[in-house]
Amino acid sequence: MVPVGPPNAEMIAVVASGVVLATVHLSAGRLQLAERDPRSRWLSIGGGVSVAYVFVHLFPEVGEAATTIERRGAALAFAEHYGYLLALLGFVVFYGLELVVRRGATAGDPDDGIGVFWIHLGSFAIYNGVVGFLLLDRELGGLPAYVVAMALHFVVIDAGMRYHHGEPYDRWGRWLLASSIVAGLVAGHALETVELLFAVFVPFLSGGVVLNAIKDELPAERESRFWAFAGGALGFAGLLLFA
Repeated sequence: MVPVGPPNAEMIAVVASGVVLATVHLSAGRLQLAERDPRSRWLSIGGGVSVAYVFVHLFPEVGEAATTIERRGAALAFAEHYGYLLALLGFVVFYGLELVVRRGATAGDPDDGIGVFWIHLGSFAIYNGVVGFLLLDRELGGLPAYVVAMALHFVVIDAGMRYHHGEPYDRWGRWLLASSIVAGLVAGHALETVELLFAVFVPFLSGGVVLNAIKDELPAERESRFWAFAGGALGFAGLLLFA
């Protein structure tokens, strides 16, 4: 997993990809998917696609990330497992965040709601920064596949943020998330020779994507679309493997 500085043409493609991903957050609200009940099948398809990308392309990279971390920290105990532990950490962190948001939504205190909003928004700003950073990693199954998977994943995240936070997110929260992608891309370009950062971010993102893709599929009150989710996952996995 050695990130290689892309030539000019490839850098243009990377920058364009960052702009595309940022634009998703700025324009996804026009689709009006957040308030649909039962849950929009398009959100379920998007969740399935992003999960398929993780299992087909990111999880194999977690093993290589573990090797990189072990090589860089040979004296550390269990270094060969660090990549998988980071994936677990990403899953647990965003699971805990989701519980905080849901409990805050039922508390009814406006001050608590503002605090929860900033915690939620700040966490996803970091998350989006990691996505932007990894645009420079050329071993994640190809840039087009990564951009498609993350763009659909951002549609799902955007709908969740609008569902939980409404107007504050639409007014300026989406701008912060969009700018975080660009900031992550800039940081990735500046630090692209730091192999260890890529080895840390890939597994953490893997765990986060899995949790964030499936968390809204499970609540019974939103009548999730299993077949749309399964179709998105299996269809995109087939494209990744055979296209």
